[in-house]
Amino acid sequence: MKLDDKLYLVRFNTDKQSHIKILDQEACLQCEDMACTRICPAHVYHWDEEVKRISVGYEGCLECGTCRVGCPDNIEWDYPRGGFGVSWKNG
Repeated sequence: MKLDDKLYLVRFNTDKQSHIKILDQEACLQCEDMACTRICPAHVYHWDEEVKRISVGYEGCLECGTCRVGCPDNIEWDYPRGGFGVSWKNG
């Protein structure tokens, strides 16, 4: 089964409140490799060149926590509130 087929089975109950926060956008300007934009399997983090900041699309977060490894000092990550977040379906 291809990755796209597996991700098709993922469902989200999106909260209006983000469970992910960039603590200091100025620190992102100093970051040379911007690991969060490369290591997140769901591509939640995106460098917006126009406004010079990291945008966070928390709605598609797979809740794997990889971002905490790539940027442990500047990303505040927690699980979504109860009843919200990712729902894995068996196909």
